[in-house]
Amino acid sequence: MSPTLLIADDELLLARVLESELTSLWPEARIAAVVHDGMAALDAARAHEPDVAFLDIRMPGMSGMDVARELIELDRPPLVVFVTAYDQFALEAFERAAVDYVLKPVQRERLEATVGRLKASLAARIAVRPASAGEPAVVDAGRLAQLLQRLESLEHPAPERGAQMPGQGGAHYLRFIKALVGQEVRIIPVDEVIYLEATDKYVNVVSASGEALIRTSLRELTQQLDPDRFWQIHRGTVVNIDCVASAVNQSLGRVSLKLRNRPESLAVARQYAYLFKQM
Repeated sequence: MSPTLLIADDELLLARVLESELTSLWPEARIAAVVHDGMAALDAARAHEPDVAFLDIRMPGMSGMDVARELIELDRPPLVVFVTAYDQFALEAFERAAVDYVLKPVQRERLEATVGRLKASLAARIAVRPASAGEPAVVDAGRLAQLLQRLESLEHPAPERGAQMPGQGGAHYLRFIKALVGQEVRIIPVDEVIYLEATDKYVNVVSASGEALIRTSLRELTQQLDPDRFWQIHRGTVVNIDCVASAVNQSLGRVSLKLRNRPESLAVARQYAYLFKQM
């Protein structure tokens, strides 16, 4: 069966060049779609279930990194190749994660090497587990998740340990969260926060004393919290690991968390499941 490819790049000329080179270097492959923004890439991936997705890292709307996070959650996630103009310092992150990349402008020799590795990966997938309907693809979601976090830190560096956070009087991390509840401003100690959940324009702060909405982004808030205590487990969820009682393995490599003194469970996105592997 011919492998299917998806190309997503907001620069139309570069997308056409990549399509032409892939058609020449990998004639047995079928290019299922060529799109020019992140949302269209995600829609095309869901519709065509490609074996390989070539994603431009910087695209309007959803970036290639945002798309990759969503692709990991599919039942049959594709192999991902990032198309990037990052410098050598950032490329070291790709090498460590064993996730392939193609530099802009596309060089035929580099792309040929990438195609060779993709063919080997697809062949190994078939050899290890013959494809069948609904069966998940073999993708190292943990390595890809670590890469995405590394790339995000390069674009949005977090404050160094010991650096003063704005409005915290020299403290390393946020100690209180101020939330408007009715006519009062509730002061929620960070130590009491169980988890944070993003909604449309707010973050729902779930604490021992109840729930409250704050008008900020989850990313902005988590950058002010201790990463050793507050773990991202989903694109829209951050949990206080001290409040987790256990991690439950479910089907298709999915994980859910049981909380201490709370009835609900929290779903862990596949890209973060590696955080809860047995030590």
